[in-house]
Amino acid sequence: MTGLLSIAGLGPGAEALVTPEVTAALADATDVVGYIPYVARIAPRDGLTLHPSDNRVELDRARHALDMAAEGRRVVVVSSGDPGVFAMAAAVFEALDADPARWARVEIRVLPGITAMLAAAARCGAPLGHDFCVLNLSDNLKPWALIEKRLRLAAEADFAMAFYNPRSKSRPEGFARALDVLKEACGDARPVIFARAVTTPEEEIRIVPLPECRPEMADMRTMVIVGSSTTRILPRDGAPVVYTPRSVDA
Repeated sequence: MTGLLSIAGLGPGAEALVTPEVTAALADATDVVGYIPYVARIAPRDGLTLHPSDNRVELDRARHALDMAAEGRRVVVVSSGDPGVFAMAAAVFEALDADPARWARVEIRVLPGITAMLAAAARCGAPLGHDFCVLNLSDNLKPWALIEKRLRLAAEADFAMAFYNPRSKSRPEGFARALDVLKEACGDARPVIFARAVTTPEEEIRIVPLPECRPEMADMRTMVIVGSSTTRILPRDGAPVVYTPRSVDA
C-alpha cells in the first residue's frame, strides 16, 4: 500500500491566508511533519500524529516523511509561506534524488502557499510591481562570497530585491555587510521595507531610505524588500504606498 506525501505551505502567519487546498490536506492527514513552530500551528485531533523536529534537520525530516508515506500514511510536510521558496519542497526532492528507488511508488504533491515576501509587499502596496529577485541571506548552505556577488549583480541590474533570513543571532554581521554592499552599489536613497512578523499580531512595518538602514532593524522574522531606482513612495492618509512602476524608460 502506498500513501500520499503532500508538501504544504502554511502562509505567512494569519490563518485566513492558508489556502483551502492546504486546509483540506491537513484535514485528511494521518501525520504532519515539520519544524517545531510550524507544526505548533496545527490543531491536534484524533487520528493525527504530529512530528515536530528542530531546525537544520531538513533531510532527516524529509526521509521520515517519505518512509511514512511509503507505509501507506497520508503525510503532510509543512513549511511557512510557500514550501518551494527556501523551504521543505527542495529538501524532500533532494532526499528522493539520493535514493529514488526507495520511494518510487510514493505519490508526492506540492501545495503552494502565500509567501512572506508577497504578504509584506501587499501590506505596503506594490514594491515588486516590476522585475525583482529574491535572495536568502543566510550563509548556512552557501558561502558568503556568493551572497555578496549576487547582491552586487542584482544591484547592478537594478532589480527590486526581497531578502529572506536577513539577520540571525549567531551571524548578525552578515546583514551589516549586505547593507554596506547595497549602499555602495546603489548609491541612492531608494526605499527599504522592513516587514516583521507580517500578518501576525506582532506585525511591524517600517519604510526607511537605504542610507538610513541599520542592521538591528531586521531579524530572522523580518522580510526586507529593497526598491529599485524607479520605486516610488506615494503619500496617503495613514500609511504611504510603496510601488514600482510597471515600465522603465528606454
